[in-house]
Amino acid sequence: MKIEKIGVVGAGTMGNGIAQVSAQTGYQVVMRDIKQEFVDDGIDNINRFLSRSVEKDKISEQEKEETLSRIQGTVDIEDLKDCDIIIEAVIEDVEIKEEIFKKLDELCPSKTIFTSNTSTIPITKMAAFTDRPDRFIGMHFMNPVPLMKLVEVIRGFRTSDEVTDTVISLAEDMGKVPVEVNDSPGFVSNRVLIPMINEAIYCVQNDVAEVEAIDNIMKLGMNHPMGPLALGDLIGLDTVLHIMEVLYDEFNDSKYRPCPLLKKMVRAGYLGRKTGQGFYEY
Repeated sequence: MKIEKIGVVGAGTMGNGIAQVSAQTGYQVVMRDIKQEFVDDGIDNINRFLSRSVEKDKISEQEKEETLSRIQGTVDIEDLKDCDIIIEAVIEDVEIKEEIFKKLDELCPSKTIFTSNTSTIPITKMAAFTDRPDRFIGMHFMNPVPLMKLVEVIRGFRTSDEVTDTVISLAEDMGKVPVEVNDSPGFVSNRVLIPMINEAIYCVQNDVAEVEAIDNIMKLGMNHPMGPLALGDLIGLDTVLHIMEVLYDEFNDSKYRPCPLLKKMVRAGYLGRKTGQGFYEY
């Protein structure tokens, strides 16, 4: 399947990163969000990233301008109707995703591939919102998208081999390393990572060690580039809690029970870097 035009739904951190990588690869991109200010912020973030790349001599000024020229920002969902593939990158709210995919299913021709950048919601569940479950697949990018190589490619129960091969080729064309996994809540990355962060929070709650000690043990002893608590702050503790809740609801297994301290911190607004306070002050 030939891909020439990519639609990205969501202009936030993940969405604008996906739009940037797509445009840098040479694809025409339509990046859509529900408010013009969100679209403008997304374009500004791409511009700043590319400007830093120019300053570091990683790309030329001309390459920067060519990349920006390939990105169309919009608030009109109709502008996505002629895209060959659409990558959804909105917040992890299944009802919002359902509404988006039902609209897109009516709007886009049957050949259009639908993908979701979800970090934990089952692909088969979302594919059922459409009349094209064979053309629905997960494409889970890592944050920050322009720098991280991995893309988890998640097959739904009815995803076709042709669609899977197309998405794998697309990820490779973007300079990513696609790794195929089967559909399961949290897939591989977050099914392993988020419970580790949750367990580190239990260590804080149970006074096993101080925050810095826990992070240092994992960095120095396990060769992790960042400790789990600092990583939780970076991801956003509200996001960590949400993923744990999805895992707990889907598996009904106590090993996925969110730590009470995590819940308390989220209720208090201590969400990590984005609020200036989490396990560390920023």
